[in-house]
Amino acid sequence: MNKSQKFDNNLQELSVFAKAISHPARLAILEYLSKTPGCISGDISDYLPLSRTTVSQHLKALRDVGLIHGEIDGLKINYCLCTSSIQKYLETFETFFEPVRSSEINCNTNHQ
Repeated sequence: MNKSQKFDNNLQELSVFAKAISHPARLAILEYLSKTPGCISGDISDYLPLSRTTVSQHLKALRDVGLIHGEIDGLKINYCLCTSSIQKYLETFETFFEPVRSSEINCNTNHQ
């Protein structure tokens, strides 16, 4: 058993989600797909200042956690957001952070 398996399923799921969105390129891909439904991977490469190979790696990371899915169309792959998966992750994230947000503890970092 690895150390991450010692944590509950919700924490593991949040960790996977957070890791998937932890790179600015992946956030840019999600943003692009939200504005351009059904685009192809070549379009995404044109939008980002990254090589097609690097964009493909980021698309794979997003696809592996279910944030996007792709459909092969001849030699191209049409990518789009997986809204049900995104909604599930956002709800889990919201549930996790609700007690943090409503906490009465306020740590003032301005020690004067």
